[in-house]
Amino acid sequence: MPERIREFHNDGYRFPVTDDGPIGGDVIVLLHGFPQTSTSWQPVRERLHTSGYRTVAFDQRGYAPTARPRGRRAYRMSRLVSDVAALVDVVGAPVHLVGHDWGTAVSWSVAAGHPELVRTLTAVSVPHPSAFLGSMVSSSQLLRSYYIGLFQLPWLPEALCRNPRVVGRLLSGTGMTSGQISRARAEVIESGALTPSINWYRAMPFANPRYTRKVSAPTTYVWSTGDAALSRRGATLCARFVTGPYRFEMVDGSHWVPEEQPDLLHDLIVDRVAG
Repeated sequence: MPERIREFHNDGYRFPVTDDGPIGGDVIVLLHGFPQTSTSWQPVRERLHTSGYRTVAFDQRGYAPTARPRGRRAYRMSRLVSDVAALVDVVGAPVHLVGHDWGTAVSWSVAAGHPELVRTLTAVSVPHPSAFLGSMVSSSQLLRSYYIGLFQLPWLPEALCRNPRVVGRLLSGTGMTSGQISRARAEVIESGALTPSINWYRAMPFANPRYTRKVSAPTTYVWSTGDAALSRRGATLCARFVTGPYRFEMVDGSHWVPEEQPDLLHDLIVDRVAG
């Protein structure tokens, strides 16, 4: 009988884990994005447990208080991928991998760089990294991604995010509810995770081509028509970078699919996993 996982270690850091659902069910690993933590998956996790699946989630590097290295290089994609690989090593490969926002970027990279770890992939919001780069020069994506350039600056992004009125206006403009904004402030901005989480963006110049390879795992990609951060062009380019069975699901709504449409996302995950 499998045992519950409460934590794993990588690079000298400790990552607490939330492991729930039927212990004998297929394992689904869920990766959160910015500016959220693993709690953003709770509505989807509850539904997956009812369907007989075991879910494993953790606050990623910089978000977990016990895993906050200093400096932007510690947050380059190779290290983020290594954290997930360390978790999968404890859980047992391969796993069904699901990501949202930055968690999706990590999921694509794990599937591209370590295909043996991923049984299926459900990618929410963010397209394959090569599709994202392609959309930069062929759509409005460059304008939509203005904040990535802003986040390269020292101290100013943190100052803006710590201003409740500024961050409230910015996040509500993406479709976040007041409750989600309050949780982001408590779990990320006020918890000490703000600079580490912004360092994920500051580490983007250290990208490794290994993690932009095509993905062979059976993949479902979910994109929202009301996503203020990601263009339709990136979504349509995504299919070019998946060699395995692929499904593109376009849904109505904002960027925050896991909390906004948990029933729909549950169904899409289960369809991919069962398939």
